[in-house]
Amino acid sequence: MDRFYSLGHSSIDFHFKQSPRDFVVEEIPLYEFSGEGEHLVLFVRKKNLSTLELVSLFARYLGIQNKEIGYAGLKDKHAMTKQYISIHKKHEEALENFTHEDVKIISKTYHNNKIKIGHLKGNRFYIKVKKVNPTSAKKIDEALKNISDFGMPNFFGYQRFGTDGVNHIDGEKIAKGEKKERNPKIKKLLINAYQSHLFNLWLSRRLEINTLVQNFKAEELESILNMPNDEVSKLKAQKHPFKVIAGDIMEHYPYGRLFEFNHAEDDLNRFLERTISVTGLLCGAKVKLSSGVA
Repeated sequence: MDRFYSLGHSSIDFHFKQSPRDFVVEEIPLYEFSGEGEHLVLFVRKKNLSTLELVSLFARYLGIQNKEIGYAGLKDKHAMTKQYISIHKKHEEALENFTHEDVKIISKTYHNNKIKIGHLKGNRFYIKVKKVNPTSAKKIDEALKNISDFGMPNFFGYQRFGTDGVNHIDGEKIAKGEKKERNPKIKKLLINAYQSHLFNLWLSRRLEINTLVQNFKAEELESILNMPNDEVSKLKAQKHPFKVIAGDIMEHYPYGRLFEFNHAEDDLNRFLERTISVTGLLCGAKVKLSSGVA
């Protein structure tokens, strides 16, 4: 899909090669590990290996099944990445002599539960770009300042949609009963891609609305957006470049209670201060829906 980008600068010229030297990712766990329990938690540095290849490597070394190893998320293969994995504590001694040219166990601790998909607060990135001229460097600085002040649109990346970028098409057919997939993991992967595609469409449309609000008068926006004049006037008055619409579902940032936005001044201030955030729709049976204009 074509994305609507929120920053108005022209293209930035630079050279980037995705490699372990120029692309570094470090996982931030969702919670602190307790230091005790039956699960051994390893902080591992890897390169030239995907997370699933890393899991398979440890499983083969220990003579166990892949599913016995826990991890919070998938990390890039063509990068230097640091992430946590969990293994039952009984395998600790067997790992004392573990060595691999592309893997290093940095540290270890313990916890009372296995790490599972989603037990992840975020990631830190180090990205080295080269051949940057002064004009492009200025654009990068301005873009980073904007992101630091206001955050950034959190699109699902291209890798979510498969090598050919069409996983969401198969996912839509499965969701509508037009196609069957026997493998439950592949079925879930394809449906998740469809959910991600719908989210990206929503986010792109909201960014387009932000630009329209910034560039048109209230009386023009009433017909362009098909919104009541009162709602348009409130959007025009908001200081944040991402306009929050009545009925949007907001969340205490980074993790917390969901609630409905109703143009309360305190909520707009907290949004500017980044203590709350707008949420986008991930379609599903139990999802909390927005209301009103949103």
